[in-house]
Amino acid sequence: MLKSFDGGLRPVPHPIDDPERIPVRRYHDPAFYQAELDHLWPQVWQMACRLEQIPEIGDWIEYENLGKSVLVVRTHEGVKAFHNACRHRGVPIAGGSGEAHGNCARAGFVCPFHGWRWNMDGKNTFVYGRHLFAERQLGAADLDLVPCRSEVWGGLVWINHDDAAASVRESLGPLADRLDAHHMDKLRAEWCYGTVLPANWKLAMEAFMEGYHVATTHPQLHHTLEGLYHDMYAPGLAESGATAENRQKGALPGTTTRQAIDAQFAHLEVLSEGMAGMVHAKEVEIARELLDIDLPDTPNEAVPIWFGMVMKAISQQLAAKGEPVPDLLEVARSAPIRAVEFMFPHYFVLPLFTSMAAYRIRPLGPESCFFELWSLTFFPEGEEPDPVMAPTILPYDSTEFPTIPRQDYSNIPIQQRGIHAKGFEFMRLSREVEGMISNYQRLIDGYLAGLPQERLATAQHFLCGNFDSRIEDIWA
Repeated sequence: MLKSFDGGLRPVPHPIDDPERIPVRRYHDPAFYQAELDHLWPQVWQMACRLEQIPEIGDWIEYENLGKSVLVVRTHEGVKAFHNACRHRGVPIAGGSGEAHGNCARAGFVCPFHGWRWNMDGKNTFVYGRHLFAERQLGAADLDLVPCRSEVWGGLVWINHDDAAASVRESLGPLADRLDAHHMDKLRAEWCYGTVLPANWKLAMEAFMEGYHVATTHPQLHHTLEGLYHDMYAPGLAESGATAENRQKGALPGTTTRQAIDAQFAHLEVLSEGMAGMVHAKEVEIARELLDIDLPDTPNEAVPIWFGMVMKAISQQLAAKGEPVPDLLEVARSAPIRAVEFMFPHYFVLPLFTSMAAYRIRPLGPESCFFELWSLTFFPEGEEPDPVMAPTILPYDSTEFPTIPRQDYSNIPIQQRGIHAKGFEFMRLSREVEGMISNYQRLIDGYLAGLPQERLATAQHFLCGNFDSRIEDIWA
């Protein structure tokens, strides 16, 4: 397993020499943070906006990260992106706040400093006092907006400051096809919350890379399906009689079918209340209709049958209402996805049935980040809500957050303080269930070291479906 990089590549600050031990200075050292700013973020695909936020020709929205502002515009030729700086003296030609939006179809973009103008395709259309400038400074290469590479996938617009990077689909690998099968591109946002967390962005990411924390951090989930959460990680599985098959179904020995189904439904209710999009209220209500159906007396047989019936009913009933949902039974077989899917470096989706929750994290400094979460679901054509153009900003300890992220937010800031404790040198990871943390941290090292793009894209594929999984040799 590759431990460090040499052979002419850039040295990596605080490199990972043991994949089960992550040096904690990576989470607060200014030099490591600067290395990320210099060599990671300029080369990766960043989720810039939801496509529904720019539905009409001329609609634009600003995406800002680490002081770099990009304008994403819907044009007659498709979505384009431009670096948000006047070619005269660098003033942002629109927005400047990181969350601005508008429509430029008629007036174009106008620099607020000296009035220079551009159309939606980035072509300069007016230079005030043109005669005052030397002719060599008035060519298209000097006046037109500088394009930023952009691609549309999954109902999202992605931007990359590296023109040589592998495409979004090449970077995501098989995960892109699996999420396509779940119609991710047709989801729409119901709401979006945002908050500033006093923690390194990677620390915030890692809170969602394993389910090992659920029993303690989210006790309401643990209590509804103890067999699923506790026994997946606790010792003595053989003594308890909780086989891997039983644990996956949340049906421990001695449980009746009625108890098992009630527990499964209670779990869906708690997930819906705590995560909104991950299990939508309309899906819970469909599941409620199937609580009293006849099922086998053996819970191990009854639970998967009941879940299959729930999936079929959700697909059929929502499709009958005109929602563009997938056939859940078909995609469960042909395109299975995990409860958490990670799109490197800063975007998650959390699916169960048809709806999804989504997270995006952006760094604000070595020990600060901006965290956004969405509730995503399907709507019949013509009944979609107005686009959510900006998050509702809340303090990270606000009780207005859904229960589950609120519980996670209670840990992350104090964890950031804790990693400064004397003698705490490493995150000590489980090789079996915290592999995603190690795998993505070592992928970051690959970017910092300057590995070739094709190797980085191949290594990224190990993060697909890697939630709650093993440490892998991502450089194999």
